[in-house]
Amino acid sequence: MKAELGGWRKSSRSGAEGDCVEVAVGFELVGVRDTKDRDGGTLVFRRSQWRSFVAGLRGE
Repeated sequence: MKAELGGWRKSSRSGAEGDCVEVAVGFELVGVRDTKDRDGGTLVFRRSQWRSFVAGLRGE
């Protein structure tokens, strides 16, 4: 699964404390993980699910 995801990134608005999430986008999947525990597991969503989630956050 992790091989299907691209490079991990976090928001440029994140502080240096490391209390944030990282996102990796693949061809069909999007992964989300906690920067405090990168080996603790990854939530994986289909890209369509991720787009709907982000649109909801934006109020679209």
